[in-house]
Amino acid sequence: MQTHNMTMTMVAATTALLALTVAPAMAQDADGRFDIGSSATQEQIAGWDIDIHPDGTGLPEGSGTVAEGTEIYAYQCAHCHGEDPTEPVKGYPALAGGQGSLDTDKPVRTIGSYWPHATTIYDYVNRAMPFESPQSLAPDEVYAVTAYLLHVNDILPDDATLDAGSLAAVRMPNADGFHSDIWPANQADAD
Repeated sequence: MQTHNMTMTMVAATTALLALTVAPAMAQDADGRFDIGSSATQEQIAGWDIDIHPDGTGLPEGSGTVAEGTEIYAYQCAHCHGEDPTEPVKGYPALAGGQGSLDTDKPVRTIGSYWPHATTIYDYVNRAMPFESPQSLAPDEVYAVTAYLLHVNDILPDDATLDAGSLAAVRMPNADGFHSDIWPANQADAD
Protein backbone atom coordinates (compact mmCIF):
# COMPACT_ATOMS: atom_id res chain seq x y z
CA MET A 1 0.00 0.00 0.00
CA GLN A 2 2.86 2.34 0.80
CA THR A 3 4.35 1.76 -2.69
CA HIS A 4 1.01 2.71 -4.23
CA ASN A 5 0.86 5.93 -2.18
CA MET A 6 4.43 6.80 -3.17
CA THR A 7 3.64 6.21 -6.84
CA MET A 8 0.53 8.37 -6.62
CA THR A 9 2.52 11.13 -4.92
CA MET A 10 5.15 11.00 -7.65
CA VAL A 11 2.50 11.15 -10.38
CA ALA A 12 0.82 14.12 -8.68
CA ALA A 13 4.15 15.94 -8.27
CA THR A 14 5.12 15.29 -11.90
CA THR A 15 1.73 16.51 -13.12
CA ALA A 16 1.97 19.70 -11.02
CA LEU A 17 5.50 20.38 -12.26
CA LEU A 18 4.44 19.83 -15.85
CA ALA A 19 1.47 22.19 -15.42
CA LEU A 20 3.71 24.88 -13.95
CA THR A 21 6.20 24.48 -16.80
CA VAL A 22 3.80 24.25 -19.73
CA ALA A 23 1.01 26.64 -18.67
CA PRO A 24 3.03 29.86 -19.02
CA ALA A 25 4.34 28.77 -22.41
CA MET A 26 0.81 28.07 -23.59
CA ALA A 27 -0.63 31.40 -22.45
CA GLN A 28 -2.35 33.35 -25.19
CA ASP A 29 -1.50 36.96 -25.98
CA ALA A 30 -4.11 39.72 -26.37
CA ASP A 31 -4.79 38.67 -29.97
CA GLY A 32 -5.51 35.08 -28.91
CA ARG A 33 -2.24 33.74 -30.30
CA PHE A 34 0.15 31.48 -28.45
CA ASP A 35 3.62 32.89 -27.92
CA ILE A 36 5.46 29.86 -29.28
CA GLY A 37 7.48 29.18 -32.38
CA SER A 38 8.65 31.67 -34.97
CA SER A 39 7.82 32.62 -38.52
CA ALA A 40 9.54 30.54 -41.17
CA THR A 41 12.32 32.28 -43.06
CA GLN A 42 12.39 32.37 -46.87
CA GLU A 43 15.36 29.98 -46.74
CA GLN A 44 13.39 27.48 -44.63
CA ILE A 45 10.39 27.73 -46.96
CA ALA A 46 12.61 27.21 -50.01
CA GLY A 47 13.90 23.97 -48.49
CA TRP A 48 10.36 22.55 -48.46
CA ASP A 49 9.17 24.14 -51.71
CA ILE A 50 10.40 21.34 -53.97
CA ASP A 51 7.20 20.11 -55.62
CA ILE A 52 7.16 19.56 -59.36
CA HIS A 53 3.90 20.16 -61.21
CA PRO A 54 2.62 17.96 -64.07
CA ASP A 55 3.42 20.73 -66.58
CA GLY A 56 7.05 20.85 -65.40
CA THR A 57 6.74 23.94 -63.23
CA GLY A 58 9.36 23.68 -60.51
CA LEU A 59 11.84 21.56 -62.45
CA PRO A 60 15.40 22.78 -61.83
CA GLU A 61 18.17 23.38 -64.31
CA GLY A 62 20.23 20.34 -65.22
CA SER A 63 20.08 17.24 -67.38
CA GLY A 64 20.74 13.54 -67.32
CA THR A 65 21.03 10.67 -69.80
CA VAL A 66 19.69 7.14 -69.82
CA ALA A 67 23.29 5.84 -69.66
CA GLU A 68 24.04 7.94 -66.56
CA GLY A 69 20.75 6.84 -65.02
CA THR A 70 21.61 3.19 -65.59
CA GLU A 71 24.77 3.60 -63.49
CA ILE A 72 23.04 5.63 -60.77
CA TYR A 73 20.17 3.12 -60.58
CA ALA A 74 22.67 0.27 -60.12
CA TYR A 75 24.45 2.12 -57.32
CA GLN A 76 21.60 3.98 -55.57
CA CYS A 77 18.40 2.07 -56.34
CA ALA A 78 19.00 -1.61 -57.12
CA HIS A 79 19.73 -2.59 -53.52
CA CYS A 80 16.02 -2.01 -52.78
CA HIS A 81 14.30 -2.21 -56.18
CA GLY A 82 16.42 -5.00 -57.63
CA GLU A 83 18.59 -5.14 -60.71
CA ASP A 84 15.57 -5.81 -62.94
CA PRO A 85 13.02 -3.01 -62.47
CA THR A 86 10.30 -5.16 -64.08
CA GLU A 87 10.32 -7.50 -61.06
CA PRO A 88 8.93 -6.63 -57.63
CA VAL A 89 11.54 -7.11 -54.89
CA LYS A 90 11.34 -7.34 -51.09
CA GLY A 91 7.96 -5.64 -50.91
CA TYR A 92 8.88 -2.95 -53.43
CA PRO A 93 6.63 -2.89 -56.51
CA ALA A 94 7.91 -3.35 -60.03
CA LEU A 95 8.93 -0.04 -61.59
CA ALA A 96 8.54 -1.10 -65.22
CA GLY A 97 6.27 -3.30 -67.28
CA GLY A 98 2.55 -3.80 -66.88
CA GLN A 99 1.57 -2.15 -70.16
CA GLY A 100 -1.93 -3.23 -71.17
CA SER A 101 -2.74 -4.74 -67.78
CA LEU A 102 -4.76 -1.97 -66.13
CA ASP A 103 -8.11 -3.17 -67.44
CA THR A 104 -7.47 -6.79 -66.46
CA ASP A 105 -8.23 -8.66 -63.24
CA LYS A 106 -4.56 -8.33 -62.22
CA PRO A 107 -3.39 -4.83 -63.13
CA VAL A 108 0.33 -4.16 -62.80
CA ARG A 109 0.68 -0.53 -61.76
CA THR A 110 4.11 0.71 -62.75
CA ILE A 111 5.60 3.98 -63.90
CA GLY A 112 4.96 3.06 -67.53
CA SER A 113 1.53 1.52 -67.18
CA TYR A 114 -0.10 3.66 -64.49
CA TRP A 115 1.51 7.04 -63.85
CA PRO A 116 -0.07 9.87 -65.86
CA HIS A 117 2.81 12.39 -65.73
CA ALA A 118 6.52 11.88 -66.32
CA THR A 119 7.29 14.82 -64.06
CA THR A 120 5.93 12.79 -61.14
CA ILE A 121 8.96 10.51 -61.45
CA TYR A 122 11.32 13.43 -60.99
CA ASP A 123 9.24 14.79 -58.10
CA TYR A 124 9.11 11.46 -56.27
CA VAL A 125 12.75 10.47 -56.78
CA ASN A 126 13.89 13.96 -55.80
CA ARG A 127 11.88 14.14 -52.59
CA ALA A 128 11.91 10.53 -51.37
CA MET A 129 14.81 8.56 -52.84
CA PRO A 130 17.10 6.90 -52.10
CA PHE A 131 15.10 5.55 -49.18
CA GLU A 132 17.96 5.74 -46.69
CA SER A 133 18.97 9.30 -47.67
CA PRO A 134 16.11 11.15 -49.38
CA GLN A 135 16.86 14.40 -51.20
CA SER A 136 20.55 13.50 -51.47
CA LEU A 137 20.68 13.23 -55.28
CA ALA A 138 21.74 16.25 -57.34
CA PRO A 139 19.31 17.49 -60.03
CA ASP A 140 21.44 15.95 -62.81
CA GLU A 141 21.29 12.57 -61.03
CA VAL A 142 17.52 12.80 -60.63
CA TYR A 143 17.12 13.64 -64.34
CA ALA A 144 19.34 10.65 -65.18
CA VAL A 145 17.40 8.20 -62.99
CA THR A 146 14.15 9.56 -64.44
CA ALA A 147 15.51 9.04 -67.97
CA TYR A 148 16.51 5.47 -67.10
CA LEU A 149 13.09 4.67 -65.61
CA LEU A 150 11.33 6.09 -68.66
CA HIS A 151 13.65 4.06 -70.88
CA VAL A 152 13.01 0.73 -69.12
CA ASN A 153 9.30 1.47 -69.56
CA ASP A 154 9.83 1.84 -73.35
CA ILE A 155 8.97 5.54 -73.26
CA LEU A 156 12.43 6.95 -74.08
CA PRO A 157 15.16 5.57 -76.37
CA ASP A 158 18.47 4.46 -74.87
CA ASP A 159 20.29 7.57 -76.14
CA ALA A 160 17.83 10.07 -74.60
CA THR A 161 18.80 13.06 -72.50
CA LEU A 162 16.28 14.70 -70.17
CA ASP A 163 16.13 18.27 -68.94
CA ALA A 164 13.24 20.43 -67.75
CA GLY A 165 11.88 21.04 -71.26
CA SER A 166 12.15 17.51 -72.58
CA LEU A 167 10.80 15.92 -69.38
CA ALA A 168 7.74 18.18 -69.35
CA ALA A 169 7.11 17.20 -72.99
CA VAL A 170 7.02 13.43 -72.32
CA ARG A 171 3.54 12.00 -72.85
CA MET A 172 2.88 9.01 -70.63
CA PRO A 173 0.89 6.01 -71.90
CA ASN A 174 -1.75 6.46 -69.18
CA ALA A 175 -1.96 10.25 -69.41
CA ASP A 176 -5.68 10.05 -70.19
CA GLY A 177 -6.37 7.37 -67.58
CA PHE A 178 -6.79 9.71 -64.61
CA HIS A 179 -9.79 11.94 -64.04
CA SER A 180 -10.35 14.62 -61.43
CA ASP A 181 -14.03 13.68 -61.16
CA ILE A 182 -13.94 10.19 -59.63
CA TRP A 183 -17.71 9.74 -59.74
CA PRO A 184 -19.38 8.93 -63.05
CA ALA A 185 -22.22 11.35 -63.82
CA ASN A 186 -24.89 8.72 -63.21
CA GLN A 187 -23.34 7.78 -59.83
CA ALA A 188 -23.30 11.41 -58.68
CA ASP A 189 -26.98 11.75 -59.62
CA ALA A 190 -27.86 8.54 -57.77
CA ASP A 191 -26.47 9.79 -54.44
